[in-house]
Amino acid sequence: MQKKIVIGSDHAGFSMKTYLIKQLKQQGFCIEDKGTYSEDAVDFSPIAQLVAETVADDDSKLGILVCGTGIGMSIMANKVPKIRASLVHDLFSAKATREHNNANVLCMGARVISPAMGWEIASIWLHTEFLGGKHERRIQYIADYEANKGK
Repeated sequence: MQKKIVIGSDHAGFSMKTYLIKQLKQQGFCIEDKGTYSEDAVDFSPIAQLVAETVADDDSKLGILVCGTGIGMSIMANKVPKIRASLVHDLFSAKATREHNNANVLCMGARVISPAMGWEIASIWLHTEFLGGKHERRIQYIADYEANKGK
């Protein structure tokens, strides 16, 4: 069974998001597109929030977010409990963030990398599994902090 991908972008990332959706569908992934649906200017925060909340509510889903740099999307997505969003612009980090951090949202910048590089990153990220072991303890520390902050 292929993974379910929740994807979103702002206007700066719209073209790359469109390219990624085409590639993902060709690979048989199930896609939920949370917007935006044109290059008209929009704020990134509500889209990042919607993608992150959708992923947080369903462990069978992974998210991909694209804006100009990927920075704003990653900041907003990481505000949602249970989300481990990683900003990635290279192949090594794409693999490491899944293996070591069990990242469930991938963030990229359309003004930083090409759509083709974005697809290479996404492909590696989607096909890399979490290693567990000592990394599980590190991820659990994050989850425990989220559950107990402010108490």
